[in-house]
Amino acid sequence: MTSTDSRLPFDELVAQVRQCRICEPQLPLGPRPVIQISRYARILVVGQAPGRRVHQTGLPFNDPSGDRLRDWMGISRETFYDERQLAILPMGFCYPGTGKSGDLPPRPECAPAWRDLLLERLEHLELTLVIGQYAHAWHLPGGKAPVTERVRRWREIWPEMLPLPHPSPRNNLWLRRNPWFEEEVIPELRKRVAGILGQ
Repeated sequence: MTSTDSRLPFDELVAQVRQCRICEPQLPLGPRPVIQISRYARILVVGQAPGRRVHQTGLPFNDPSGDRLRDWMGISRETFYDERQLAILPMGFCYPGTGKSGDLPPRPECAPAWRDLLLERLEHLELTLVIGQYAHAWHLPGGKAPVTERVRRWREIWPEMLPLPHPSPRNNLWLRRNPWFEEEVIPELRKRVAGILGQ
């Protein structure tokens, strides 16, 4: 059961999220919300939903996608998993299962139940990384524009936000077809992250 009371103490809100069961009947491995959050975080990473490995370990982006994302950001695992620096809130907090061509989309119940309540508590954010089509559709203006189009227009919302393709190995072909992304966007991302974190 979720609470819509925005006055709920932060720690109690996070505890409710971690106990969430609203999608339980639809989750093949059962509920295990995986988030990383502190009210002091300065960078927010918005992904899709945990994969099977993340579900098993309870650690967000603990997979090859996370390795690439950390490389894009130019930070270590230690820095990435410092919740006081970096919050991680996927569009769906639990592993949704696997379909014909990869993991299923994030469950639609999750974001309406929790997203605004959590985001309004993150008052120190300086940069939000918005990863993949589902995160783009929720966080960015303009409806369901293609990921490539949104990423190409990254400067329109920079430096507060940055739309990114998913760092999954499944996107290797996209990266080869769009070399401008790693040539133009990644150096700016690394500079911005280093500036925010004082590195």
